Amino acid sequence: MIGILRCVTRRYVVFGAGAIGGVMAALLDRAGLEVALIARGAHLAAIRERGLTLRTSERDTTVHVPAAGTAGEIRWRDDDVVLLAVKSQDTDAALHDLTAAAPPSVAVVCAQNGVANERAALRRFESTLGMWVICPATHLAPGVVEADSCPCPGVMDVGRFPAGVDAVAEEVAAALRAATFDSRAVPDVMRWKYAKLLSNLGNAIEAVCGPQAGGGELAEVVRGEGEAVLSAAGIAHASRAEDAARRGDLISIRPIDGKRRIGGSSWQSLARAAGSIEADYLNGEIVLLGRLHGVPAPANDLLQRLANRMARERLVPGSMGEGEVLAALTGAGIRPAG
Repeated sequence: MIGILRCVTRRYVVFGAGAIGGVMAALLDRAGLEVALIARGAHLAAIRERGLTLRTSERDTTVHVPAAGTAGEIRWRDDDVVLLAVKSQDTDAALHDLTAAAPPSVAVVCAQNGVANERAALRRFESTLGMWVICPATHLAPGVVEADSCPCPGVMDVGRFPAGVDAVAEEVAAALRAATFDSRAVPDVMRWKYAKLLSNLGNAIEAVCGPQAGGGELAEVVRGEGEAVLSAAGIAHASRAEDAARRGDLISIRPIDGKRRIGGSSWQSLARAAGSIEADYLNGEIVLLGRLHGVPAPANDLLQRLANRMARERLVPGSMGEGEVLAALTGAGIRPAG
């Protein structure tokens, strides 16, 4: 690790210190890399007052890193790397803030679900990279994040957008390995991110119907629509077999204080009553592509609308049963094929 750290001199500015960003920031800091955070609200206040606490099945660690509320509060360097970890619905605001304060030479790594963030970042920053993130993490309380997989907290492969590998990708991957992630620089990162998009279509199911519905009939219907749409659009994605082989046995979710992780990122948005959810950039991406290429995606359309309504009305996750959603599709004259 010491040899790796001597080669990595960049500062990592984590924009969005929620579940993924918070875990990345804490572990990068613990590995001896220079880190700064951009956070907001009660989470920012707690980090400034008490530090950022990372909880795992093995131990709790509190790190004290510089924390800002906006990009304008940071004294930027030309070679900084931004790890963009906000939810996709917050990307435009984050990039607007970043563009006003950071030099155009900074590298922006989109460590996010969805596939729209990289195009948005590339409009503003020439050095834009994508990251395929498989990292079970939880953020429900201000100042606290949990890495639910241990000892390896996650798999994070990085590459240039739209394709290729450069020195920044190699350096980021090395930094993440130093921070105990499994990370590689890959030339086809978006192919992997489209595979992640397909699996993330179940996030809305988990949020709307509860985690128990994640592997049921509705999940197969929603993924089937996604695969049909990507095929019609001519968009390549890694297969389920490739995905499983890359993950291998690296992800091992373990209880923290005897409690297992309940739900993923969209479930957590509803549980925190955040008021917004990323369904527009997951299920909504499939709906958009389907409309562009003449392939209906009614199940994804319905879940997108249901998840957004639940977020707006601050309803608790799992408020609807899987049967209710399937019945709504049938009632609309659509017969799901699961």
